[in-house]
Amino acid sequence: MNTSFLQTELKNLRDKGLYRSLRRVEGDQGSTLLIDDREVINFSSNNYLGLANHPALRAAAKEAIDRYGCGSGASRLISGNMTLHEELEDKIAELKGTEGALVFNSGFQANTGVIPVLVGKGDVILSDALNHASIIDGCRLSRSEVVVYGHCNMDQLELALKQAPVRGRKLIVTESLFSMDGDEAPLADIVSLAEKYGATVMVDEAHATGVYEPNGAGLVAKLGLGDRILIQMGTLGKALGGFGAYIAGTKALRELLINRCRSFIFTTSLPPAVMAISIAALDLVKKEPQRRQELRENSEQLRAGLKALGFMLGDSRSQILPLMVGDAARCMQLSELLLENGVFAQGIRPPTVPVYTSRLRITLMATHTPEQINQALQIFAEVAQKSDRG
Repeated sequence: MNTSFLQTELKNLRDKGLYRSLRRVEGDQGSTLLIDDREVINFSSNNYLGLANHPALRAAAKEAIDRYGCGSGASRLISGNMTLHEELEDKIAELKGTEGALVFNSGFQANTGVIPVLVGKGDVILSDALNHASIIDGCRLSRSEVVVYGHCNMDQLELALKQAPVRGRKLIVTESLFSMDGDEAPLADIVSLAEKYGATVMVDEAHATGVYEPNGAGLVAKLGLGDRILIQMGTLGKALGGFGAYIAGTKALRELLINRCRSFIFTTSLPPAVMAISIAALDLVKKEPQRRQELRENSEQLRAGLKALGFMLGDSRSQILPLMVGDAARCMQLSELLLENGVFAQGIRPPTVPVYTSRLRITLMATHTPEQINQALQIFAEVAQKSDRG
């Protein structure tokens, strides 16, 4: 068997500064981690509310295992549809203010599975240029014509809608809070354009779920747009601290996905413990709004401090701070230098982000302390001076 092409591909990645490797971390995914037996401040987690290590979630998982066992045994349409799946879906629908919801095994499976159900050959998808890879793959799998409009560029979106064929469906897909840039989509404008030109809107709320008021329902709910957006997707493994994803919408949408969505039909359902974790997390999100407030305060503290040091953070107003570097190799060097000094801020390179836009993706948690943020800012200042000196 000739495997030389594998080494050739790996060499090409190394030569371009795009080679990746796994980094092992120790600890419970809190505001600090152990890396190489050294404690570092964790600015690389999507555990925005600090729930991934919460005692209530641990207890819920243990109780579910004791009562229901470890695995679900089959897909939802065979024997894997359990009480906890339906209980979780009812809670999600209540949170989102929709008629129904459907749980998926991951956000990637949700996006790649749902989009091909909504549109197909002869239809048009209008997708933001910075949408997540799962949305891009879902668009490709649909076999629809895909028009990519400039990031949050409403003039380009309207032009694409005008030029779309009269026949066929039109689907606009966007993230609400963009995962690599931390900025918000102009959802009100998108919905208005969709209604003007007869399009349907799908919003990916993966990084907004749990974070925005009211009750952590997301940006769609904050803007009061729930009744005007057909499909809301979100994840259970970021601010909610567990694993999995959901689609929220009408009962008819839920029924259609159960019957047509391949990534739902042809997979073993999530195990009971995972469902119980998400149920407990949704209860905490409602009961402890101070977590969202603490997350906002921490984000503002670090954002103001980094800007005062001269770092460029784009248009982010959220818990996701993209510290723009540009060059991929320089970005990774900066990430490693910060790690050596006690701050874990992961470098992000192409193809995750466009060429020449490599950045440190810095993420805040509600459980970061002001002292940790001040300590990190001091490290950023020192590292910046070292970088300037070469």
